[in-house]
Amino acid sequence: MSFEYDNQNIFAKILRGEIPNKTVLETEYSLAFLDIQPQAPVHILVIPKGLYVTYDHFAQDASDAEIADFTRCVGEVCRQYGLEKNGFRLIANAGHDGVQDVPHLHVHVLAGRRLGRMIESASQ
Repeated sequence: MSFEYDNQNIFAKILRGEIPNKTVLETEYSLAFLDIQPQAPVHILVIPKGLYVTYDHFAQDASDAEIADFTRCVGEVCRQYGLEKNGFRLIANAGHDGVQDVPHLHVHVLAGRRLGRMIESASQ
C-alpha cells in the first residue's frame, strides 16, 4: 500500500485550523474530536497530528513519542467518557478494501449502545 499523504484531506484542514471541530482532547501529538455524522451515541475520532495515511504507516514511521501519545489519547478519551463501564469499539479503516474515506489515520471510538457485528458476511 502506498503511503502518499494528501495534505488537502479534511483532517489535515482541521489540524491546520481551516475547518472547525468540537475538540474532546488535544495533546502534543494527537487530536480527538466529535464525529460530525455520528454512528453511535458516542462517536469520537482520534487522529495523530503527523502526516500518516493508515495505521500501518503510523506504526512503521511514527516516533515512539507519537505512538505512545496517540495510544494514551485514545485511552484518556475512553476514561473521560466512562466507556469502560459498558464497552466500546475502536475502528481504523485502511485503504480501498478497508473502506477508508479520509486518507489520514483516524480511529473511531464508538459507544453508547450495543453495536452490531463488525463486518458483513463474506458472501455479500
